[in-house]
Amino acid sequence: MKVLSVNAGSSTLKFRMYEMPEESVIMKGAFERIGLEGSNYSIRIGEEKIEKQVTIENHGEAVQILLKELIDLNIIQSLDEIKAVGHRIVHGGSKYAKSVVIDDEVLKEIESISDLAPLHNPANIGGVRAFQEAIPSAVQVACFDTAFHQTMKESEYLYSIPYEWYQKYGVRKYGFHGMSHKFITEKMKTILENSNPNLIVCHIGNGASISAVKEGICIDTSMGFTPNAGIMMGTRSGDIDYTMILYMMKKSGMSLEEVDSALNKQSGLEGIAGMSDLRDLDEAFEQKQEKVVLAFDMYTNRIVDYIAKYYVKLNGKVDAICFTAGGGENDPIIRSEVLKKLSALHIVLDEEKNEKTVTRKGIEGTITKDESAIPVYVVATDEELMIARDTYQLSQV
Repeated sequence: MKVLSVNAGSSTLKFRMYEMPEESVIMKGAFERIGLEGSNYSIRIGEEKIEKQVTIENHGEAVQILLKELIDLNIIQSLDEIKAVGHRIVHGGSKYAKSVVIDDEVLKEIESISDLAPLHNPANIGGVRAFQEAIPSAVQVACFDTAFHQTMKESEYLYSIPYEWYQKYGVRKYGFHGMSHKFITEKMKTILENSNPNLIVCHIGNGASISAVKEGICIDTSMGFTPNAGIMMGTRSGDIDYTMILYMMKKSGMSLEEVDSALNKQSGLEGIAGMSDLRDLDEAFEQKQEKVVLAFDMYTNRIVDYIAKYYVKLNGKVDAICFTAGGGENDPIIRSEVLKKLSALHIVLDEEKNEKTVTRKGIEGTITKDESAIPVYVVATDEELMIARDTYQLSQV
């Protein structure tokens, strides 16, 4: 059964086609700069890559081009072969704790909470509508980035603000990267041969989040009302004292929008080191560039703070700490610096294993020694596959 896994952004549309339940990737690709000058798309089938520059006015046009390519390339003979389409929806609010089949009511609900993700939910909805129109026979499934974290207790997701703000306006911690945290949790159940593991999952990429998983269920996560909360990231500040916003507006003459942009796009590693790509940062760190060393110290401190906090929340009973996503999977320096600072938890890093474990080279597994009190795993995440799995399961109901 052919299933499409789709991630629609404001000017992008990324996709993978799977044969399910075998989970084999038939093809993948992306449309870039939709509605902008220089729009283009690329499709990869095995080792073959097709790239084209073409005017793409909206997501509907991108979907039409994609479906035409599928037929022209003999990947499918008819659109009816695509039985289901899974859509990454950034925000599901408080209502959705799992993926759901999309109907008019679900779409209306997603639209109603667009204020919580104004840059993402409208684009996600645009992708859904385009596929609904193009393949009306296919089951459409919404897979929410916030869903995995909706098992948090009220005492964890509420902020110490007027309760009315939560009741009237939905101001609370939601958490993000849920498809990744869910995928890693499911993967670790198999690896550990434990259906109810206690985990600390570190999704370390340009955007980064950490979650505490107790008996297979998320009990807390670092990102909050928006993805800007939590640990320091590539260009996002992470947790800050909110009063500096008003202070900077008064002192610098910056508008609220300008301060918000700076905290999202010019802060984090970028703000301290002047760069946010971890490959560049690693090279500069090894050269002992002062601001990069400082940035790494700050960055790893923030990660350690959350790991230590979640270790306590799990009552010291942690089956594994997991590193995943671009940095977590492929950056031995970040992992090494974090684990050195966790020696109080009797975690013993195996430096040789750590250096060799890089998922883009196809190597994952433990990076700690046998005597380590907690095993630390490097495991590859796959949000698109998680979407495809949920979509396949719901299409069978």
